Formats: sequence, C-alpha cells, structure tokens
Amino acid sequence: MNVTEVKDLAEEIRQEIRRAIVGQDEAVELMLIALFSSGHILLEGPPGTAKTFLAQCFARVLGLDFGRIQFTPDLMPGDILGSNLFNFQTSQFTLTRGPIFCELLLADEINRTPPKTQAALLEAMQERAVTIDGETHRLPDHFMVIATQNPIEQQGVYPLPEAQLDRFLFKHVMAYPSAEEEKRIVAAHGARFGAPRAEDWGIEAKVDRARLADLSSAVAAVPMVDAVTDYIVALTRATREAPDLETGASPRAAAMLAGAARARAALEGRDYVLPDDVKALAPAVLRHRVILSAAAEIEGRPVESVITRLIDEVGAPR
Repeated sequence: MNVTEVKDLAEEIRQEIRRAIVGQDEAVELMLIALFSSGHILLEGPPGTAKTFLAQCFARVLGLDFGRIQFTPDLMPGDILGSNLFNFQTSQFTLTRGPIFCELLLADEINRTPPKTQAALLEAMQERAVTIDGETHRLPDHFMVIATQNPIEQQGVYPLPEAQLDRFLFKHVMAYPSAEEEKRIVAAHGARFGAPRAEDWGIEAKVDRARLADLSSAVAAVPMVDAVTDYIVALTRATREAPDLETGASPRAAAMLAGAARARAALEGRDYVLPDDVKALAPAVLRHRVILSAAAEIEGRPVESVITRLIDEVGAPR
C-alpha cells in the first residue's frame, strides 16, 4: 500500500464519521494519526462535547473490537485487567479477562479514579501486554487507548501521573462547538432520546485488520531526512531548557513526534515529512508532557503560549 491509498482511505473514514459527528475534525485527524503511528490519545473537554460518542464511532468505522471502562473512584486494578479465579470443578485457577482485552479501549473519565488504578494501564499502553499474577498476556497488535477526561478544575477528579501522561501520544482539548455547529447538532440529535449510539447512525466499517496492518506499515516506511530529525530533537530539548518550564518533554516524546509526523505526511498523500508536519503536531504532543515553572504559573502564562513561543524560536529547516 502506498501513501495515496492511505490518504484515500483516511478520507473515507472521515466522511463516514461525519455522518454522526458534527465538527471535531481536528480530533478525528489526531485519532487517525495516533492509530497509524501506534499511539494513544487523551481527549479533554467539558461534559457533553461528544468525547465518548466520537470514540464509539471511530471504533465502529474501523471494525475494531471495542471495550469501555467507566472510571470511578472505587475502581480497582483488577476491574481493568481481570484476575485468576479458582474453579472448584477443575481445581485450577482460570483467568477471567478484564475489559482491557480489546483492540480499541475507551477509558472514559480516566481522571475520576485514583492514580493507583490509573497505573494499571501503564504496561498495556507501552508494551501492549498486561501482567496478572506474574504471567504476561499479550494484547492485540492494534491495541489503542482513547481516554477522556474532564478539566482538572472540576470536582471529583485526580491528576494523571506523569508516567501515564507520557504514554499518550496526543492530548487534544475539545472546545464547545461554534453556533452553526451547535445548531446542526441540535437538528440532528434533538429528536433522539438517550445517549447517541454509533450503530443508530448506520456507520459501516471501512477497513479490516489486514488492511489496517498495511496502512501502519506504509506509514512507518515514510522516510524522514536528518534535518527534520534534528529539528524534532532540538524542539524537544528546548522544552527542557525553557525558563518557563520546570519539566520538559522526554526522549519518548521526540520519538512519538517523529512517528506522528510520518503519519500526518501519509494522510496528506506525501512520502516525505515536512517541518510543517512537526510544527502542526508539536502542541498536541507536548502540552501534557511539560510542567510550568512556579513563576510562570503565578504570572498566568499558559502552557500553550510557552510551547508556541518555543516552536517560533527553534529554527526549522528549509
């Protein structure tokens, strides 16, 4: 499969999702890039902005096995991973698999559960495997986490641990729709009762697992010249030296940004990566990985403005 086929299929996926989702084109684009570069995505936004519905539609159009975990304060790691239960008939322990054993996992309101339970996802997100009672179990090759969270200022939420945030390729902040988009949402969904469901909209799968593997291989094969690689490294290292940041991005962030840039190039039908691919994706890759300094917080400088300034200051190759 070549990049032209990647571009054409991605457009089919977008159009199918638009049958049910109004707006949120940037979120869909980042989810596609995360999928093709083996990454995970964190969606943050106020309740009622279609975060959960978008994840359901995305899984359905890809034909992937979908799992959902509703994160609550009393959720335990075993509720996510599963556990070995003793079978009195066979006198043996049998693994009862948890909802994490799927291809696309929706971690809904992930920041409503304490860090101990959130940490149950760490191995799965990094190694696509889980360990239960000392035995490692592999997850599907296309395993992907789409997590949603409410803004941290809201009541009843916990901050995600830095180690877990670093495993998300993207953090996308979903805003309220425009007036025109909201009018279309009300017109499309206002006559329906209850929460919207992807199956009610007749969304069809546009890709199978074999073709999805070919897509990922085509994306991974997109070359990147040394100048763009140097630019990614320079931009990542600049976050560690910025006076407004107490903690900068990790080498994992640089590697993930490179993979995402390849995916963006392929989705646009290019077999080469441009510095503009890096610039376009850097905010979503970096915003959740850096921590503001105390002085920057006191002076009210947001993370977004610090990252934007760094992108402007670090010279991009021509």
